[in-house]
This record gives sequence, C-alpha cells and structure tokens, in this order.
Amino acid sequence: MPPQPKETSLGPKFKPETVNIIQSFIKQKMDESKASGVIIGLSGGLDSAVVTKLCADTLGPEKVLTLILPDQSTPEIDMKDAIGLANALGVEYRVIDISDMIEGFSKLLSPLDLNHKAIGNIKARYRMILLYTHANLENKLVMGASNKSELLCGYFTKFGDGGADFSPIGDLYKTQVLELAKAIEIPENIVNKIPSAGLWKDQTDEDELQIKYKDLDRILLGIELKLDTKDIAEKTGIDKNEVSRILDMVEKNVHKRKMPLIPKIGVRTLGLDWRE
Repeated sequence: MPPQPKETSLGPKFKPETVNIIQSFIKQKMDESKASGVIIGLSGGLDSAVVTKLCADTLGPEKVLTLILPDQSTPEIDMKDAIGLANALGVEYRVIDISDMIEGFSKLLSPLDLNHKAIGNIKARYRMILLYTHANLENKLVMGASNKSELLCGYFTKFGDGGADFSPIGDLYKTQVLELAKAIEIPENIVNKIPSAGLWKDQTDEDELQIKYKDLDRILLGIELKLDTKDIAEKTGIDKNEVSRILDMVEKNVHKRKMPLIPKIGVRTLGLDWRE
C-alpha cells in the first residue's frame, strides 16, 4: 500500500465575514467613482457568477449589467447557466456572439500559425474590449472575476480577463470562492461545474494547471506564508518537485500582476514608490 499524505491543517479557510468585506469594498468603489453601475462578463462559470451575485446584492440588480460573450467553442450549458442566473438575479444581460470577430482576426493573421492558446488569448482580449466599450458608453465599472489562485499562477490573459477596474474576489483562493458561492447560494449546477475558462473545446483549468485546485491552493498558501519548499511539501504531503513547479509558476508570472515596469528617474515612480 502506497504511503498516505500526512494530515495537515495547511489550507485556505473561508471566513463568514468575507461576504461583508467584499460588499463593503464594492460599495466603497462605486461611491468613489461616481459610476452609474457595474458591468461583468458572465460566463456561466463559478467566479463570474459569484461576482455578479455579490454586486447585485450590494448595489441592487438594476445597477448590474452582464455581457454573455460566447463563441463557437462555448458549451451550450454555459450559455444556459449564465442566462438562467441573470434572470434569477434580475440583472440585465446582453448576448454578443464573438465568433465572427475571432474568425476575422484569425484570417487577418493567417500567415501565422495560431495555436489554440494564442486564439484563446485573442478571445479573452476581445471580451475585455467589449466590456470596456459598454463601460465607457454607460459610465460603468468593469468588475473582474479573477481569483487569487489564477492571479498567483498567471492563469489569466494579460489585458484580457485580467483587465478590470476592480477584482472583488482577487484575494480568495479558488477553494475559498467555492465556499463563498455556497454561502451566498449560487445555484448548485454552477457550483458543481468543472472549472473551465471555456477558451477551446474540452478545456479545463486543472488539466492546464496540471494540478487539482485543492492541492494547488495549499501550496499557494504555503508560499503566501513564506514557508520554504521543504516545509510546504511536509505540511501538505505533496511532492517537493510539484511544490517547486508551482513556486516557479508564481515567480515567472510576476509581470502579469504589475503595471508595466518603469525605470526609476523621478522622485516618485509609478508602480514602484508612488503610492496612490
């Protein structure tokens, strides 16, 4: 019988006060910005569903606009779940199929050998453009749906789904978002769905990351707590090489979590020592 991982308490915990903290954050940013409302890209997945529900509960459904932006690879169930949630919450939704946009851009770049990841990034950036166009025209804030697991691993498209005015769940690991979803009563069909960015057929987050979120988040918490690789491996029962792989992923994606770096010339430099 193979050795069993050690029992450990290392793992992100969900705190009930999280709901109040996020709702206070949303309200404060709305008040500061003088915006008329918020806009969210509603995919039919867990993260965007949680952000939409939190915004609707905080601001009122009349101040929440959702864009549902499918393409040819979008599963029909995601469309159904997104529309169903929007209707249940009473928020406005608009469906814009981006298939023609993607096809046209792909033809424009036909001399290049575009793989599925390159096309996936193009899709994410088109969706960002549509969200910000509507936001600009209607004086709304773009609320992102990236979670801490994705942000730390760089598992998002720079200037795509990573492009937002605010990220309400950005300090919650994916496993914490799951618990939050249950606490605010997101429908079970969305809560139980296999996590996927839906950028190509049969794509799933955990296949791409090559690790289950429950293990990934334990490693990331260890990194957050500044434990060394050996300690994280011992406390989680996860192979040290796997811990090192995740640490490398976090380190090499630092650039995706910062505004473009600027060389130090002035007294205070944006993104370095100019504190807003």
